[in-house]
Amino acid sequence: MNIIERWTQSSLILKIFIGLIVGTILGILVPEWTVIGFIGDIFVSALKAIAPILVFVLVTSAICQAKMGDGSKFTMIFVLFLFTNFLAALISIAACHFYPVSIHLTSATNVTAVGGIGDVMSQMILKVFESPVKALVEGEYLAILFWSITLGFALKVVASDTTKKVINDISEAFTKVVGFIIQFAPIGVMGLVFTSVSQSGLGIFSQYGQAILLIVVCIAVVGFIINPLIGGIILRKNPYPLALLCYRESGIMAFFSRSSAANIPINIRLCERLGLDRDFFSITIPLGSTINTNGAAVTIAVMTLITCHTLGISVSLPMAIVLALVTTVAACCASGVIGGSLLLIPLTCSMFGISQDISMQVVAVGFIISVIQDSCETGINSACDVFFTAVVEYYYRAKNSKPLNYLGEFAK
Repeated sequence: MNIIERWTQSSLILKIFIGLIVGTILGILVPEWTVIGFIGDIFVSALKAIAPILVFVLVTSAICQAKMGDGSKFTMIFVLFLFTNFLAALISIAACHFYPVSIHLTSATNVTAVGGIGDVMSQMILKVFESPVKALVEGEYLAILFWSITLGFALKVVASDTTKKVINDISEAFTKVVGFIIQFAPIGVMGLVFTSVSQSGLGIFSQYGQAILLIVVCIAVVGFIINPLIGGIILRKNPYPLALLCYRESGIMAFFSRSSAANIPINIRLCERLGLDRDFFSITIPLGSTINTNGAAVTIAVMTLITCHTLGISVSLPMAIVLALVTTVAACCASGVIGGSLLLIPLTCSMFGISQDISMQVVAVGFIISVIQDSCETGINSACDVFFTAVVEYYYRAKNSKPLNYLGEFAK
């Protein structure tokens, strides 16, 4: 019990950093020890398993017990999510203009491309009304949000105070389970890092280094300059302590798990430690994992313009703006799986008359570099879910003259 107590009370981020170093060393020295990578797979699977039911219970509990009058907060964060997606696309387009990159298109893939923007939107809307049981099993968070909000409002009308307390106790219990799973994060990170190092190495940099560099730089500009700047303007406060905290506590984990869905429990835990309103973050975090996809917007825009430059297609200013708008919508529709944003590249390529045969070759290249591209993409997406949730929460507290405990327990 003494060992367990010391483990739980020591710094989680320090333990994760140690796990990162150990995983890197083992990946270089003993890449054949695949059982180490299996540990990381178990950790991610546990997070993915708990995340859907956690979101369902938290949102239902939050809605059935929530006080009215928070609609403007949700409107603000929804606009922020979409606006930053659009800015990410614009910055990527500008970067591709000043630093054009070409790739050698010879790969092939059997992945099926998505249809037009109408097909993508219709599929997304249909997912909202999927069976709640199927949504929980498959982790379809739009449907989970819809049914949990619907059930929450129904319970708010008909449930007794005792029933509402039971639902709140259940949500607290799931939160405790998440806290238990997160204690294994350092071991999980060790396994995830081991897999990345042992399987990928540095070979992809020699062939696709420029494309990787362009994507990573665009993601870094959005994540470390644009989004903090927006947060600073809203809060009229130095945003970097909050932004760097979100990247440290959420972004690092998301970088290695490469799954926004798996990071939902970690983000919810972080919001609690920041002292945010559960009625608010229990909805914005799963919503953000679906539509706050700055990294996906960067990937889609960059890979599309790389294709255009490779084929000698010039992109006019009006077409660039249209591409940014389409990319904003497409990024919101990206599936929450590894490489989900890559499957939307044929959609944006079709705007320039690029055939599906060629655009799917670009998708294949995307999967080759995804070990870096998707890691960076997921890191910024997940960290900024918490960042903008905190920004909006702090803004409304200051606006309503409520006490502001900036950075929550981290400020102690």
